[in-house]
Amino acid sequence: MQIYLAVTPDRLRQALSYTDRPAHVAYRVGEDGRLTRHSLLAATRGGLMVLGDEGEHALRDPVQLCREVWRECGNRGYTGVIADFEGPVSDARTAFLCRLGEVLARNRRQLLVPEPYGRLAPTARVLISTALSGGTLRQRLEEAAAVYGGDRLALDLQRLRMDFPLPCPSGEGRPLTGPELEGLLEKREPSLFYSGDLCAKYFTYTENGAGHFVLFDDAGTLSRKIRAGQELGIPFGLLQFPEVEDLLPQLFPRKRDGG
Repeated sequence: MQIYLAVTPDRLRQALSYTDRPAHVAYRVGEDGRLTRHSLLAATRGGLMVLGDEGEHALRDPVQLCREVWRECGNRGYTGVIADFEGPVSDARTAFLCRLGEVLARNRRQLLVPEPYGRLAPTARVLISTALSGGTLRQRLEEAAAVYGGDRLALDLQRLRMDFPLPCPSGEGRPLTGPELEGLLEKREPSLFYSGDLCAKYFTYTENGAGHFVLFDDAGTLSRKIRAGQELGIPFGLLQFPEVEDLLPQLFPRKRDGG
């Protein structure tokens, strides 16, 4: 599986000491609907472009924006684009992604889109989050493959760190920062368990008479999620540099060792 590491320009040099597959978090659709870049080094080449958007009405001219993105990919030697679109699905975004996906596919480059666009951009790969709190990861991936096609999937390897109250009828927990999780582990010294269904570690603790259930990822669980994707023939995965900075020596050992 080809694993890309999403990283901002200020941390690129550090990321490149672990992997030669960066995804450059340096591009946005500006308020005028044009492609903008931030703090990107002139010598930056290779990897993927990560393209964010600024607001619901930012994509005013999908055709022009597609030209600008394609030109940048050619100039920088990018092998594809990740659409980091967090706003609501819109006709303009859909038109842009469909057009960009067709252009990239004709030129043997990849477009990766969030799952809400999976059905709407048929030439794109669909990012499926692996940070699950229920069900099983394998079933989740198999169901996504049945909907979008197994050859169109990519793993969004979000690092899971979540504290759930017990009981938790909503199924929604509180996200934990790295220091918060480390603080809990140090203070509580809990017994740790592994869920093969979720490919995640967990522990429980009690505070003020209320029970808590904590799910989290480390290098081992993320590696198991990658293997689960490989077993289903999924060819791409994406990690976020800030989330896994402390795990990079374990996730990319051969690059680090000069192999």
